[in-house]
Amino acid sequence: MSQATRFWPQRLRSADGPAYLALADLIADDLHSGRLKSGDRLPPLRDLAAELGLNYSTVARGLAEARRRGLIDSKVGSGTYIRGAVPALPLRDGNSADMTMNLPPEPDDPALRARLQESTAAALREADPWALLRYQDFGGSPQQREAGAHWLHTRFPEARAGQLLVCPGVHAVLYALLSLLARPGDCICVESLSYPGIKAIAAQLGLRLLALTDDGEPCAAALRDACRTAAPKALYLNPTLHNPSTRTLSRSRREALAEVALAYSLPIIEDDAYGRLVRTAPAAFASLAPSLTYYVTGLSKTVGAGLRIAYVHAPGQRPMQRLAGALRALTVMASPLTTAIATRWLDDGTAGRLVEAIRSEAAQRLQLATTALAGHPFRAHPEGFHIWLPLPAGIEANPLAGWLRERGVPAVAATVFSTDAQPPNALRLNLGGPVTREQCAAGLQRVAEALARPPSLPPDPTRATG
Repeated sequence: MSQATRFWPQRLRSADGPAYLALADLIADDLHSGRLKSGDRLPPLRDLAAELGLNYSTVARGLAEARRRGLIDSKVGSGTYIRGAVPALPLRDGNSADMTMNLPPEPDDPALRARLQESTAAALREADPWALLRYQDFGGSPQQREAGAHWLHTRFPEARAGQLLVCPGVHAVLYALLSLLARPGDCICVESLSYPGIKAIAAQLGLRLLALTDDGEPCAAALRDACRTAAPKALYLNPTLHNPSTRTLSRSRREALAEVALAYSLPIIEDDAYGRLVRTAPAAFASLAPSLTYYVTGLSKTVGAGLRIAYVHAPGQRPMQRLAGALRALTVMASPLTTAIATRWLDDGTAGRLVEAIRSEAAQRLQLATTALAGHPFRAHPEGFHIWLPLPAGIEANPLAGWLRERGVPAVAATVFSTDAQPPNALRLNLGGPVTREQCAAGLQRVAEALARPPSLPPDPTRATG
């Protein structure tokens, strides 16, 4: 019997309720206490049933419940591993960068810095300070919504201020949307590689994520099958400058997915966090299926992560009002001070100027990647600031990502994004964040050296065999 499970038989005998639920609760309790850790491997199902004195189907049902809660992952040929629920977040002094986040570069442009300072000062100078210290109606003032709708027009020309809410960050919007559209145990369709935040939210809300079959783009046929058999409550997509793969869905694939969603009245959550960086892209889902699509974007990936302002365009007045109620209960309101600054930057062109500067800086850094990683094919978007790097056989993504982060390189393994327990052996590398161009070049050189002469790394437990 394994060390992790040795006390489970006694605890199961004293548990109330069905044994399969008690088993899932044991996994959750041991994760919380630290007796189990992310990456720990559970015994094979038949061995575990024998150890616990339970029949095979009860243990299988218990593990299925644990998987539904986001506590474990299973992979054919590898076994069952502890994934963990929402991890505890260690507190820091606020001065270090989170190496797992995809952050826009900070252009070294004195004129741009001066413009940011002047526009911010003007916003504060012209505002009523008492008004900024009061509670506000949720969703922003008419002027703030108009500014947000105008900002959306580049990607979504049909956006209307009357269906738009100003919100405190995209993540809060996604949490509110999933809590509004689904209930514990319900299914949400996602891409096979998806925003890690959607995985964390789903685990917190007890939702199941169903990864669509992917041939480079999520398949409409897979969505149709899911609608017939799994009754999903929503489709979540990041269709433009995808995080992490950098690809943008083609117009034909968007139309095919939208056609299926319309046939089954399936709400679409379109996360367009990076869309404003792209000068040209196919029509937004909000344009193709306006009666179903919640179009979500923000300023974190196109202006700066500290400006926690997002915009969500709902598919009608009634859905907008329901979403406003959910967001109000969750967040109370967006900060009036931050909203005033963001609106000023949108209105006077400062935000647009910053996007242009980020695009230019990203292009310079992409050229650094092209030089440093010559001979190692990677995927990138010419106006994006992250790259997708498949790894050669013999180099495992998880250990290498950890090794690189310890040395200051913002690398994240595909496992973090995987929703089907079959992640490709690849890394996402962020070329932005609070680092200079020279520091970015040094980090890329370190990646190239690791690929040429792989360091001694521990094995990846999620790819174990046996």
